[in-house]
Formats: sequence, structure tokens, C-alpha cells
Amino acid sequence: MKTPRGIFITGTDTGVGKTVVTAALARLLYQRGVRVGVMKPITSGCHAVDGKLVSEDAELLAWAAGNHHASRDMAPYLLREPLAPSVAAELDGVTIDLDDIAASFDRLAAHHDVVLVEGAGGLMVPLAGNLLVADLAVRLGLPLLVVARPALGTVNHTVLTCRMAKYHGIDLKGVIINGYPQTPDQAEESAPRLIEELCGAPLLGVFPRQARSGPRGIVSGLAGWLAEQPSTGHLLRECGIHG
Repeated sequence: MKTPRGIFITGTDTGVGKTVVTAALARLLYQRGVRVGVMKPITSGCHAVDGKLVSEDAELLAWAAGNHHASRDMAPYLLREPLAPSVAAELDGVTIDLDDIAASFDRLAAHHDVVLVEGAGGLMVPLAGNLLVADLAVRLGLPLLVVARPALGTVNHTVLTCRMAKYHGIDLKGVIINGYPQTPDQAEESAPRLIEELCGAPLLGVFPRQARSGPRGIVSGLAGWLAEQPSTGHLLRECGIHG
């Protein structure tokens, strides 16, 4: 059986824009005719719609990949409280099972050319017991793409994330800096160079901050920008995606 292609996308922290980056890559691939699958295995802070919990992140990913809604395989674990997954799951009486997530991934991979998997928070976020997001990436056997913010403190967070990935034996493909301002301050201006020098992984992209409003508008704008960049082909190839 052919090994499914995919990439695991993590962040240096919560709120760095990994959902936007994942969705923009999915949108770009979908618009190029690639059968792209998306997955947000665990979402904390879900809200109820018609009595069912909904992951806004998973719904955005699903839309980006050309789906009407996120299926159960796209979003296996939906948790109510906006807390660490292990805590939110305990409050909901749920046990997060990595084998269950792997089975959902396998079903998605069977029908897509590539599957983009977005983790929860960063690599050291606890999922259940002593299991971390890093353990999920290892269980799925996927290479890693790290999304970082450009602001002060990002060098420390990014270096730590990359070193922990290597400690866990994860194949680290590179780093993307997301939300880079049009007029960077001194910390933002120096961050890309320092990250590339210190992380032991290539800097695969510096994505600009989008002026559009709304998640879909931001994703559409970023996907359009990516489509025009000569470096996008290199980014996709480095991640094992041929779009």
C-alpha cells in the first residue's frame, strides 16, 4: 500500500495563525485541482450549533479544501472548554485516543492525494495522561511544518519548538513566519534571519499579514498571494506536496 502523503502543522504557541496557514495551503492546493484532505484532530473551545459541537477551525479547513462541512474524520474530538485538550477532555468525560485519530487519518488519506493535519497549540500541549501533541505527530508518522509569529519572543519559541521536534524524532521540514507586517519593527525585522540561523531547519516562507476581514477572506487573500509567489513551489516540494 502506498504511504499516504501528508504534513503535520504545529505552532510555536496558540494564536500564531496555524489554522490560517493550513487553510491557505489547502485552498491553494484545492484551486490547483489537488485532492487535498484536511484534519483538525482535537479542538478545544467548540460551540454548540443545533445541539452539536462545532469546531470553527475544522469548518474553515473543510471549506478551504472544497467541502461543505467538516466530517467526523476531519474533526474527531470536539471539546467544549477553551483549555488544554487533556483538561477539556476530562471535563467532558472524553478520553483522547491516538489510534482513533490515526484511523480517521487513514480513511482521509485513502481518498486524497495529501492530508494536512493541524495540531492543537504547540508540540508540548498535553492530550491525555503523559501524551503530548508531539506524540500524535509521531503516531501519524508525518513530517512537521512549524508556524511562528514574527513578534518579539518568537526566536525563543521557535528554536524550542524545533529542538523538541528533533528530540522526538520528528522529521522537521521547516518554519513559516505568519502575519508579517508591512512595516516591521526591529524585532520583527531580525526574526527571520535569526530563526533560519538557529533552528536547524529552513525558513520556508514569510507570510504577510492580511488586510482582509473574516477568516475566509484572510485565507482567500493568503492563498491568492501564495499562488503568485515563485517560492511557493519550493515550499510545497519541501513539505512533500506536489501541487
